Amino acid sequence: MGASVRQIQVTFDCASPERVARFWCEVLGYVAPPPPEGFASWDDFNRTLPTEQRDSWFACSDPSGAGPRLYFQRVPEGKVVKNRLHLDVRVGTGLVGEERLAALEAECARLIPLGAVRVRLLPADEENESCLVMQDIEGNEFCLG
Repeated sequence: MGASVRQIQVTFDCASPERVARFWCEVLGYVAPPPPEGFASWDDFNRTLPTEQRDSWFACSDPSGAGPRLYFQRVPEGKVVKNRLHLDVRVGTGLVGEERLAALEAECARLIPLGAVRVRLLPADEENESCLVMQDIEGNEFCLG
């Protein structure tokens, strides 16, 4: 028997790791870790690094420990095409019809001031409930479902 997966980390390629991480903290209720020991802030820590390593990564985690750790790493290239992987933020679980749409719209309204962009509503069909396709502050797609 093979070993089972105990924990996962979801890694995002991005231009501004801390900025994107802090956006997702707001979306998911995640928390950023404290700065490394001996530093009052992440800015203080970053100033000690060589220029090319400054602001090259950031992470956040679910304070309950239930969700995966999110890791954000700076990459030189920008986003070009649709994500092959995206997060589904489940805000309408168990809801259907107008009640579900209201929950999706309320969450969308909360996220837009944070920098999220509404892309389109995918209405319910015979197999799936409605979901809202959105983009984070760097254009990465995610769904409210």
